[in-house]
Amino acid sequence: MPHACTEEQLVGQPGIGLFAELGWKAASAMEEVFGANGTLARETPGEAVLVSRLPAALERLNPLLPPEAIAAGKLKAYRRGWIQLHRQVLAIP
Repeated sequence: MPHACTEEQLVGQPGIGLFAELGWKAASAMEEVFGANGTLARETPGEAVLVSRLPAALERLNPLLPPEAIAAGKLKAYRRGWIQLHRQVLAIP
């Protein structure tokens, strides 16, 4: 018989519910498949930033910033180690 109080039940599902109430798209990644064509397009579970969605999110959240500022934001995230990307994804010369 499975234990009734799992981390998924106590933390995961309430967190998903809260984000959904706030208008965020939320999903459980308990059965996540990694890779570019995976569930969330993450390479590893340690990748907190969804790389494939970063440029569009930065532009959507900062519509008045010039492209150079968006590129600088991507570079700053990369340098801080938040994401590990190839140079072409970051559009860094």
